[in-house]
Amino acid sequence: MKWNKNLDAVLNLAINEDIGSGDITTNFTIPSSKKAEAILLVKSEGIISGLEVAKRVFAFLDKDISFQKFLEDGDEVFSGTVAAIVYGNASSILTAERTALNFLQRMSGISTITKKFVDEISHTKVKILDTRKTAPCLRYFDKYAVKVGGGENHRFGLFDMILIKDNHIVVSGSITNAVKTCREKMKQLKKKYLIEVETKNLLEVEEALENRVDIIMLDNFSINQMKKAVNLISGKCKVEASGGITLKNVKKVAETGVDFISIGALTHSVKALDISLDVRVL
Repeated sequence: MKWNKNLDAVLNLAINEDIGSGDITTNFTIPSSKKAEAILLVKSEGIISGLEVAKRVFAFLDKDISFQKFLEDGDEVFSGTVAAIVYGNASSILTAERTALNFLQRMSGISTITKKFVDEISHTKVKILDTRKTAPCLRYFDKYAVKVGGGENHRFGLFDMILIKDNHIVVSGSITNAVKTCREKMKQLKKKYLIEVETKNLLEVEEALENRVDIIMLDNFSINQMKKAVNLISGKCKVEASGGITLKNVKKVAETGVDFISIGALTHSVKALDISLDVRVL
């Protein structure tokens, strides 16, 4: 995981959000000189992700805390798996506990559900993509966790790819108008971006094809509609399926012949992996 000052700023905000003016419970009950050892114990089956983030949270609070991990991000875990051992000042460990676990549990949950989707379509060449439906300020961590689970990242933000969605089309007047304007702007700025267009029906697919876009998104298409759209597109551009995709239907969606399947639920409604921090006083 590559670190930069922006990621450190997020961790700093998360820690300060929890501690505020001070951890009064720990400060009032634990002697400042007390040492402790704690294990990060996994309590359910899944994919671990975010160990380096958890380590960094403890280090942010107390640089003398040692963090010994026994796993790497992406490893499969089960109930009873010890992910890491933390050693150092007891007060520091207890104060950092919740923030470290919040990152580790959320990221592991994202990696776990992503892996389930990836496994469902492993017999195809289709790639599972995330979306921008991430927790505010946690996008890098959320998207990293998707990669750990075997998925791929869609655009990171609004700045790295053109995605013409339904509201853009409404305001622009048509797909044709929107695409034309984008190409004119790119020419003026001497920049090149991929152009993807969201479509709701086969007529819009035909219009997007006529405009030679790079990717056509099939938004909330039925399986039969997807098959017709894939046949219509016939390899002229990449095809992305999106909307209403679950573990129950993802296999059928992949088998229609699309190239990508984007799933907002990977990050917007993730179930955290059950992980605890169990302390032993030394």
